[in-house]
Amino acid sequence: MQKLFVPGRLCLFGEHTDWAGHYRTMNAAIPPGAAIVTGIEQGIYAEVEKSSIFEMYSEAPEIEDLWSDFSCRMNEAELKNVARSGSFFSYCAGVASYMLEWYKVGGVRIRITSMTLPMKSGLSSSAAICVLVARAFNQLYKLNLNTLGEMNIAYLGELRTSSRCGRLDQACAFGVKPNLMTFDGDEIEVQTLNVKKQLYWVFADLCAEKDTIKILSDLNKAYPFASNEAEQNLHKALGEWNQDMVNRAIQYMAEGNRDALGRLMTEAEEMFDKYVAPMSPALWAPKLHQVLNDPQIKPLVFGGKGVGSHGDGSVQFLARNPEAQQQLIDYLNAQGMKAYPLTIHPVHTVRKAIIPVAGFGTRLYPATRALKKDFFPIPCADGMVRPVILILLEELVNSGVEEICLVLGSEEERIQYTEFFERPLKDEHLHKLNAEAQEYENRILNIGKRLRYVYQHEKRGFGHAVYQAAEFAGDDPVLLLLGDTLYRSDNNKPCALQMIQEYEHYNQLMVSIHTVPLAEVSHYGILSGVWEDKEHTVLNVSVMNEKPKASYAEEFLGVRNAEGKKEYYSVFGQYILTPEVFEQLAADIKQADETGDTTREIELTSALEAVRKKSGMIGVQLKGRMYDMGNPNALRRCVEEYAI
Repeated sequence: MQKLFVPGRLCLFGEHTDWAGHYRTMNAAIPPGAAIVTGIEQGIYAEVEKSSIFEMYSEAPEIEDLWSDFSCRMNEAELKNVARSGSFFSYCAGVASYMLEWYKVGGVRIRITSMTLPMKSGLSSSAAICVLVARAFNQLYKLNLNTLGEMNIAYLGELRTSSRCGRLDQACAFGVKPNLMTFDGDEIEVQTLNVKKQLYWVFADLCAEKDTIKILSDLNKAYPFASNEAEQNLHKALGEWNQDMVNRAIQYMAEGNRDALGRLMTEAEEMFDKYVAPMSPALWAPKLHQVLNDPQIKPLVFGGKGVGSHGDGSVQFLARNPEAQQQLIDYLNAQGMKAYPLTIHPVHTVRKAIIPVAGFGTRLYPATRALKKDFFPIPCADGMVRPVILILLEELVNSGVEEICLVLGSEEERIQYTEFFERPLKDEHLHKLNAEAQEYENRILNIGKRLRYVYQHEKRGFGHAVYQAAEFAGDDPVLLLLGDTLYRSDNNKPCALQMIQEYEHYNQLMVSIHTVPLAEVSHYGILSGVWEDKEHTVLNVSVMNEKPKASYAEEFLGVRNAEGKKEYYSVFGQYILTPEVFEQLAADIKQADETGDTTREIELTSALEAVRKKSGMIGVQLKGRMYDMGNPNALRRCVEEYAI
């Protein structure tokens, strides 16, 4: 039994441009469509498992008046008949029929446990359930579809019904974060957007009537070629004028300019009313405009507009602050509507890092009797000889990290770090250095100002060591480096900075990955999944398997590269940990303590896997090389190669 959650989606800007952009396949003069879409906090919760048939049940009290349990044989003709019937389950059957036709899968049993997403209100409840069905088949039958693949199948399945949905509806597949979607004929691109400040959205089901099928039918009559001035203006409104608005919205979100973003919402609604709404009587929306012009609402918001296909489906506002957001929700609910909050959070640039250095370095004994392994000297390409820890800290500083927490084994160990990073050289030594080296001494002391220290007094595993920095991490994402591993970038961008920049796109638990030979997989934790990008550098991780046999890895864990050949991936040694990881480590430690099993090692890998199952994990293939310093052979290789 697997648990799934799929949110609804809210189109912030660019409604109708998805299907309009598709007409570029027939008329190249039509500009590509562009829309800013985000998942919302409301959605569908379900439990899924394999079955011999296609079954859907519900325990969700929110839809008990609408729901009646459904089942159908996994027969292509029968599923297609249900899809064409227009019944409540037509969308689900459309996706199931596509899966059966193209992937030859068995059945699934889907049990809806909660449905917090309002239906028929412009928030894509139909698309969400289509994505849910596609994701259930994908995960249960290990089809290795990435998020875009699930989205496309949800769309194609919905097209087997009477619906003529656009491509942006299935953006709910990408979760609760704002994305720019570009629609160029049959091609779709999705790019996560940067948000500088929190945005306090409110959207509400107007609890009125709208006819989406009629709206889409009327607007599509103007495509692919405009035959009069009104149709030409519709092309512009959904084309070049929309592109300008979307570009400005992206700029305002990145700048944190809420006032300008709100005004743009109002401007977008005015353009829609002038050039799009006259093309369909179904777009006459008296309830929507009554709410948008309500004098009780205007002091609470920066701006507002319609949602989805428009009409009297839903309305959205950008509230001025959290208090105004709640006041607006209360007011709309009191007026007989169903209002919901959506707070879009900024993507946190990673400013903190953790380096555990509590280990003794048994494999490098007896050198570690005199010197901690993270102080071993390494010749560098610029002719300097640096200790390992200084190389790591410089990489972090060069990547924009502001605070660094070292996890030590005891307070006594701190003396060595304090001596090196906080105490200036004696004058007799400093004066022997050339001017460049004297300036470098200031850099070392400045790095020392960024350091914080915590202590792992009990040796209870790597996860336990990392958890000692939980208070330091707080609610922020943190970069984790290994204290006995060096990284050398293959370009002018440090490996740590590569990780941070990818995190800003995905805002999710992240690990760096690199290829390992099949013959060596039994020495590593192996990750598998599907590529999220065309360059095959970003992996949506679906499996973590610790030290598998080569035969098992070859059959189940290979990831195909651009040439179609299987490759095997292990962790490269850098992680970006989200607050959920520390919550899981705390739970693991508590469980071990309560059961009296205080000798059990608390592993980071098990915590990562638990978080991955709940909220996903991204693997990033960095452009660089890793040097493990933890054993004599690896140390020898590093000394020989690092400076080359």
